This record gives sequence, C-alpha cells and structure tokens, in this order.
Amino acid sequence: LEGLTDVKWQKVRTPFGDPSDAYCVGRFAGRRVVFLPRHGRGHRITPSELNFRANIWGLRFLDARWVLSISAVGSMKEEIRPLDLVIPDQFYDATRRRVSSFFGDGIVAHVGMADPVYPDLATALEKAADQTGATVHRGGTYICIEGPQFSTRAESSVYRGWGMDVIGMTNMPEAKLAREAELCYATLALATDYDVWHETHEAVSVEAVVRNLMKNVETAKDVLRRVIPAIPPARSCGCPQLLKNAVITSPSAFPPATRKRLGLLLDTYFPARSRSSSRSTRRHG
Repeated sequence: LEGLTDVKWQKVRTPFGDPSDAYCVGRFAGRRVVFLPRHGRGHRITPSELNFRANIWGLRFLDARWVLSISAVGSMKEEIRPLDLVIPDQFYDATRRRVSSFFGDGIVAHVGMADPVYPDLATALEKAADQTGATVHRGGTYICIEGPQFSTRAESSVYRGWGMDVIGMTNMPEAKLAREAELCYATLALATDYDVWHETHEAVSVEAVVRNLMKNVETAKDVLRRVIPAIPPARSCGCPQLLKNAVITSPSAFPPATRKRLGLLLDTYFPARSRSSSRSTRRHG
C-alpha cells in the first residue's frame, strides 16, 4: 500500500502453530497498520490449509483491534456484477474440515454470532468505497465453501435458492475466530465472476478470477487509503467484551495447559495467579 511507512515484517509464534506468513507492520496516515498475506506471499496456501486460529491469534497478539478482510468472491445475484464491491453483513459456513474455535480441551465458550460484522466498520468501508466511484452493495450473505474447487452447477443453484449473495472460500471460520478474539470484523468483497450459474457468462475460472481481481486491486487499495484514517482511534462497541459472559466452564475446572494456552484471551476475565500466591497456597494449604 503506497504511503505505508516504518515497514517491518514481524514473525509471530502462536499456541496454534504458524500463521500464513510474517505480519507486515507499519504506519499509514498516522495509524498503526498490520497486514497479513492470508495465503502467504506467493499464494502458497489453499483455503483449507489456512491456519485461521494462528492468523487471528497473531493479529490479537500484535494488538490489532479492527480487521478488514479483503476477499475475492463470486456473485450469486444478477445485480452484483463482476468488479462490483460488496460489504456483506452475514455469513453462512458451508466448510467441513476447519477448526472454528480457540476453545475446547476443557474450556467451553459460546460467543454470539447473530451479527458477525461490526456495523460501524462496515459503514466506514461503505463510505470509503463509495468515494472511489465503484459500484458498492451494502449487506448480504457470504457463503463460505470448503474449496479449493469451485462449485458444481447444482451446488451453485442450491446456494442461489438459499438466497446467498456472494460465494468465497476464506471468511469462515475467520469471522468466528475474530469474534472470539474480541476483534471488530468487516469484509470488503471483490466480485470477480458469476460463479457457474449464469447462463450468458462463462463459468468461473482461475483466469477470469485473476483477471478481474487484478482490475480490482487498485480500487481495494483506494478504499483502504480512505477508510484507515476514518476508523476511530478507540472502540466504543461491545466487541472488546465478547468473552465476558461467553465462558461457561468454572475457572476451578480449567485444565492448566488449556488455561495457559488461552491466556491472551482469558487473562482479562480470569487473571492467572502469580507464582508467589501459588507457592503460598501450596505452603499453607
């Protein structure tokens, strides 16, 4: 992104393995920005191979607060034309092989997903996108399929019958994990094709996707240049406290190894005992 300064690539180790790549950390318009190449530099990682937990954990570790997910999608609606921009407000998870939660292994949490997109962030994206002159569609449902293959015509027809608006392979469980990590999340979806359902357009192909995606790159950069300075420096929403009442396991039952692994998420609500207090308890218990 032109105008990004103080750039450095920072590797992050997480309890869930390696993220897709090092994180590009810099400053833009006076704001600290963190960028992660979701598929790795050189596009080396398939959607099913993405370590979503490590990717989101790394953003939280680097003190990110807002997540702008830039995603190529197929259109499931006639009115969403290739090269249009879409800012969905709902997701349908049709994946099958992906781990979708940080929790488990003895600690249970249920985070609300009724409204997975932070509306103020989506509004900021919409305003920035409108200023570029692009055709922008606010709202709609993004269905996330497993991939890496594109849909069959039968599948595409079913998804259209369900009322889906766009189709992609990367936003789930990304959006779920962002909620668990108490991050504000929104998607800027770049329509590249009509999937395979359209009678008068060619079926989706890698060539068509890449061709239209490259046309949308400059538009996406323009949106980012406009939206980053517009994001407020502090959050006044409920996202920073999404886990406050979500963990239902009694702290006394937390397995120590799991509690330690989830410290980044749990320390605010369940402070870890210091070594001295632990020793004191053992000494006098």
